[in-house]
Amino acid sequence: MTALLEIRDLLIERLGKIVLSVQELDINKGEVLAVVGPNGAGKSTLLLTLARLLHPKTGEIRFRGIKARDESDLSYRRRIALVLQDPLLLDMSVFDNVASGLRFRRMERSKIKPLVDTWLDRLGILDLKTRRATEISGGEAQRVSLARAFVLKPDLLLLDEPFSALDPPTHERLLTEIKTLLIDTHTTTVFITHDLNEATRLGERMAIILNGVLKQTGTPEMIMHDSKDPEIIAFTRQ
Repeated sequence: MTALLEIRDLLIERLGKIVLSVQELDINKGEVLAVVGPNGAGKSTLLLTLARLLHPKTGEIRFRGIKARDESDLSYRRRIALVLQDPLLLDMSVFDNVASGLRFRRMERSKIKPLVDTWLDRLGILDLKTRRATEISGGEAQRVSLARAFVLKPDLLLLDEPFSALDPPTHERLLTEIKTLLIDTHTTTVFITHDLNEATRLGERMAIILNGVLKQTGTPEMIMHDSKDPEIIAFTRQ
């Protein structure tokens, strides 16, 4: 498979302390990589680094073979989309929230409406398009946030615990729907979660981070049943 992202010898420092070490990690084009570990392990630090919101102390990240540091943050970020646990919607209509990224990219107005309507429909919220974002439920808000990301057709989609704040029925429905969307769109995705069930259902591969170190990558079956690392065994079987 072709690697979209290549990470080598990465060290991330915060407040003078190394908080994440990744010796080697490739993220293949079109795959869903579930990054799993307990709270505070360093998962979100990796995601923020991939979003260029944190910069590594040492090491290298290549995006499509190009060193990340050789292009501007703005140019890099135009190729990614980020969905957080809290949707962080703007105080405007659902439609305008989803359209905001396209407008920032100066897409022609005539092309924006059909694209936004398509993704509102695919996320099941077309009937909410004129509602203000402050007037919708948490589950609906996360659907808006996901539509805002997918409409950009990003080279890389970063999901940071997007289901963790949802009630169980909404969580289950949205997880199932997103799995289908990711398969349909072949969107390269890094999915951060502490939930092993989510990781095995959504991820084609898993990367386990424990105590600030990327310990192992592999298929969910390999990680869950064949790992020889005592720390990984303890984490996956707790």
